[in-house]
Amino acid sequence: MAWRSEDRSRGERGRGPRSSRQEPTPEQRAWRAARRRASRRLGFLAHLVPYASVCLLLLALAGFRVALIVALSWGVGVACHYFFALVAPDLHRRFIEDEVRRELRESGQKERQSTLDRHARSLEELSASIAHEIRSPITAAKSLVQQMGEDPASRENVAYANVALEELDRVERSISHLLRFAREEEVELRDMSLADALDSALESLRDRLARLGVAVECERSSEGRMRGDAEKLRRVLINLIGNALDAFEEAGTRRPRLRIEGGENLAGSEVWLRIRDNGPGIEAGALAKIFSPFYTSKQQGTGLGLAISKKLVEAHGGSLEARSAPGEGAEFLLAFPKSAGAGASGTGKGLE
Repeated sequence: MAWRSEDRSRGERGRGPRSSRQEPTPEQRAWRAARRRASRRLGFLAHLVPYASVCLLLLALAGFRVALIVALSWGVGVACHYFFALVAPDLHRRFIEDEVRRELRESGQKERQSTLDRHARSLEELSASIAHEIRSPITAAKSLVQQMGEDPASRENVAYANVALEELDRVERSISHLLRFAREEEVELRDMSLADALDSALESLRDRLARLGVAVECERSSEGRMRGDAEKLRRVLINLIGNALDAFEEAGTRRPRLRIEGGENLAGSEVWLRIRDNGPGIEAGALAKIFSPFYTSKQQGTGLGLAISKKLVEAHGGSLEARSAPGEGAEFLLAFPKSAGAGASGTGKGLE
């Protein structure tokens, strides 16, 4: 506000029209952003400190049950304030930056306007998904707390409180995943073997593979030597293979089978890995959305696993593609440059 007021005063002194005024410097923009963040944090503390004080006072004076009811009732509001005051602004900015960057890579200079239109629609869908992901458990917790308030002496209040806490835990888990998804995370590029990352991922899932009776067939024509972050790629592979196991389990697939192939392209400049299952497959409509944030077909899923995997693969300069048809299983193809190329900047965004 101070900078805008200063601009207005300069305009009144006759230093030119608004369109000719000098743009704020990077230092000025950073200062304004820091002031906004500080104000949001102070606002949250202004809610959190009275909340904690009242809860402790009630615990000392009125006992655990009354303190728990008040803590849950007020805690819903504090959790909402935390998300919308501190988390949502940064997520909103990062979603916009990510979407605009992706769209501008795919389209040329002449398509900028249409790119912004598509981005606006995507942002609306993301906002709706975030609202649904947060609102549903909060509504359930609020309903339970209201029931507890109507009859504080009810024997069912402990059960209600446990369910309400589970719903709030779900909110916390969703917010945590969102923060990790939006966070910039460094990718440490070193000489590694994609085959070793695959073996480590299969070892991590060994018990589950055995429990479901999954036959794993591996055929690799090379070790897949490349420059990459072995730990992050291992987690990408765990996510892809884990999704196949989820599909086997949900569909009750008889004789489940995973076929994994790997090698290099003819030029010897890329390594690739193909993961194919004989599960129920993916419908065409869902296949077009599986890499979109918050899209999931699982009841307990956050819809971020494949989106994060794709981000991490692209942070290595690679690509992740999916092919499937209902009843014909699913196939995921990963491809990476053997050396850090133009697409691998050394940093990536995502969570594991």
